[in-house]
Amino acid sequence: MAETIEQGAGVRGEAGDGAAFDVFARDCPSRFTLAHVTGRWGSLTLGALREDTLRFNELRRRVDGVSEKMLSQTLHALERDGLVVRDARPTNPPHVEYRLTPLGAQTADRLLALIELVEERMPDVLAAQRAYDEARGAGWQRGQK
Repeated sequence: MAETIEQGAGVRGEAGDGAAFDVFARDCPSRFTLAHVTGRWGSLTLGALREDTLRFNELRRRVDGVSEKMLSQTLHALERDGLVVRDARPTNPPHVEYRLTPLGAQTADRLLALIELVEERMPDVLAAQRAYDEARGAGWQRGQK
């Protein structure tokens, strides 16, 4: 029996029945998944796992700057959303690897396209930031207008 999903405006259906979800609706569960995917650590984790299956510490080194706690929370959320698989082998010490599901790979491909666009256009972004800062004076960054 399918789980009934009934949240808010734009969301009603059976889990897995292709019901329309509306990320712009306040109570739509797709908002949480979008937040997991597009958050700083989620997008970087998905991008890193698109490159290869990785162990926790390998992933932590690849996603420079993420704390152990944040990476663990991110992996749990992405695993719950069906984007990441945790493969734990019963060895001593335990051997745990993380890899993308097919849905995770599809999501990572789209994120990597966005990441590539941002990296490619960074000279334009930096020029726009300089122009913005010059037009408003250096003080705007400290809460001044």
